[in-house]
Amino acid sequence: MMGELSFFLGLQVKQSKDDIFLSQSKYCKEILKKFEMEKCKEATTPMSTSCYFDVDLVGAIVDQTKYKGLIGSFLYLTTSKSDIIFAVCLCARFQSYPKLPREY
Repeated sequence: MMGELSFFLGLQVKQSKDDIFLSQSKYCKEILKKFEMEKCKEATTPMSTSCYFDVDLVGAIVDQTKYKGLIGSFLYLTTSKSDIIFAVCLCARFQSYPKLPREY
């Protein structure tokens, strides 16, 4: 009645005779645009597992609402991009008091 499913809750659905392919490329582009990250540098690996993060009491304060929105958007993105779970969860630890990174 409504035709073939092509977009559902941020997931793009492509159906063929034998397969169903799910993608979130449109959702990714919307996130980048919403948070003004369209010109960010790409990386093949989301984050090194040997990085150490700690609470920064000196750095400049970031808008918590925007930061929490970004983390929430990335958490939803992990439904199809499991390779970013480590990086997103590590960043989520600092939602209560986010700071800008300092130059070293």
